[in-house]
Amino acid sequence: MDKLTREEVLHVAHLARISLTEEEIEKFRGELKILMDDIDKIKEIKDFDEEMMYTPVDGNARLREDEIGDMLSAKDATINAPKKNGSFIEVPVMINE
Repeated sequence: MDKLTREEVLHVAHLARISLTEEEIEKFRGELKILMDDIDKIKEIKDFDEEMMYTPVDGNARLREDEIGDMLSAKDATINAPKKNGSFIEVPVMINE
């Protein structure tokens, strides 16, 4: 298995705006080569093109008609919530500093 050169790894690190230690550079020389080899295998797949396939069928989906119904009560809306506080659903804080 060939490895990427030290300069290639440093170039990728520069593009990612990360700094690497000497040990990390050696580690990523092999790991990035494996990743690039896997990408090359995907490119070699026959009939592979870059056009996205949105749906494998040509038919239109049949959707039900919208119907106005009764509103859920707070109790019914939160019945399966793992954590709640009164009529509110508690969720974990997702803010990074």
